[in-house]
Amino acid sequence: MGRRGKKKGRAISGWLILDKPVDFGSTEAVSKIKWLFKAQKAGHAGTLDPLASGMLPIALGDATKTVPYVMDGSKIYRFTVAWGEERETDDREGNVVRSSEDRPERSQIEALLPRYKGVIEQTPPQYSAIKIDGNRAYDLAREGEVVEMPTREVEIFRLDLVSVPTPDTAVFEVECGKGTYVRSLARDFGRDLGCFGHVADLRRTYVAPFDEEDLVPLEELIALEEVEDDAERLAALDDYLVHTGEALSMLPQVAVSDGQAQRLLSGNPILLRGRDAPLPADAAYATSHGRLVAIGEIAEGEFRPRRVFAT
Repeated sequence: MGRRGKKKGRAISGWLILDKPVDFGSTEAVSKIKWLFKAQKAGHAGTLDPLASGMLPIALGDATKTVPYVMDGSKIYRFTVAWGEERETDDREGNVVRSSEDRPERSQIEALLPRYKGVIEQTPPQYSAIKIDGNRAYDLAREGEVVEMPTREVEIFRLDLVSVPTPDTAVFEVECGKGTYVRSLARDFGRDLGCFGHVADLRRTYVAPFDEEDLVPLEELIALEEVEDDAERLAALDDYLVHTGEALSMLPQVAVSDGQAQRLLSGNPILLRGRDAPLPADAAYATSHGRLVAIGEIAEGEFRPRRVFAT
């Protein structure tokens, strides 16, 4: 029986909250960060289109175990809608499929927005990563197929009209839940207003629990490639990392002893007793002396681990 090969890269863990530039794909960004940090593994918490800029949280090492909790968090986008043209991609990259000379008044736009707050039905763009019969929708669209995209429920927590710079454009800010397509919002605004529209500019400014203060410009990281000493360069890069446990800050936290931590790391549940015992929770995390030990559930007076963190 052959031995497993040693994993390549450093066994580091943490989050890099990248300020992704325009015309840089999310997968490309993950590969670049993994290479810069010489990490064993990396992954992102929610795709950001190449034409969009802003927050792309990238998990390194054991932090990849916390990706689902960040993906489920709320997000904030600021985006500009260009009126007068609907495009096949619902952004400025696609070909024009409908056009209009009409332009909406500010009062018309403001009157429309309440319809898009709360839980709404949304049809994703034809050019999206959603799978249709095992194929990505954007692959089918590029092959010329017209796909009937299934609608989905998404939640809009807040939607504001920020400004109307010109008669041809309007700037919005939206706080929304998982799975919301901003490009679909722009398309549907244009249809409802009778003037058509598409996203001309898009920036993500927040992915719970991270905010703009955590953002790291890509050029700052690339500039460190000039540091010749490996140890010095990697230490400088590591200073940009956010602790793995920060991704779970919206969940209940359970502080455990050294002995309890060892039980959890072995995959065993621990008893939670006493007047201050935490309430039942579908998801919670355990720490020991500030170190993340496990993610699990609190049920029937126990903390039951699902994922453990040995490093």
